Amino acid sequence: MRLYLVPSPIGNLGDITYRAVDVLKNADVILCEDTRTSSVLLKHYGIQKPLTPYHQHNEHKILTHLVEQMQAGKTFALITDAGTPGISDPGFLLLRECIKHDIPVECLPGATAFVPALVQSGIPSNRFAFEGFLPLKKGRHTMLTKLATEERTVILYESPHRLAKALKELAEYFGVDRQAAVCRELTKMFEETRKGTLAELATHYETHAPKGEIVIVIAGKE
Repeated sequence: MRLYLVPSPIGNLGDITYRAVDVLKNADVILCEDTRTSSVLLKHYGIQKPLTPYHQHNEHKILTHLVEQMQAGKTFALITDAGTPGISDPGFLLLRECIKHDIPVECLPGATAFVPALVQSGIPSNRFAFEGFLPLKKGRHTMLTKLATEERTVILYESPHRLAKALKELAEYFGVDRQAAVCRELTKMFEETRKGTLAELATHYETHAPKGEIVIVIAGKE
């Protein structure tokens, strides 16, 4: 009876720990966001275990069932499409319910996109605020107004099709001269980290449509 939260590679399939592979091989059931995505990883490491979809659209519906199965003695491993479960990905709800029912939980160390982005951005990494994805509508103005005065480095996630618009908006709230970095396709063949002011980055991505997962790192207010 146990729940393992297992980080999965954010791009390069080699970025997984020996222990993570061992846990996945020995779990009774592997929970995953998308069985098609996770099957690629599991096939790469010769892991043949039952896969159960677990994502934001069904996590409330199957929560009680999963807890009951663990209470019956099964060991579950939770992976997401990329990175560490619970970090801008499903996982927290199940984790909280397991704690509530005294089911042991272990989170393995491993891949998450914002750490390499922060380190290679060249922006101070000793103090930072990770905010994940900004609200799309309700609360967005309030959040941006608050973050604009944050003295720590700010880290955000963004989708490629919203990046240019988001950078332009960030420049309006934070100031056009605020230093930032955009990291995309981390650990993959076309990995890129572009640095400059928010205004410069906004201008660049207006004419250079990006692909892949995006991390924005913004210097704190001086």
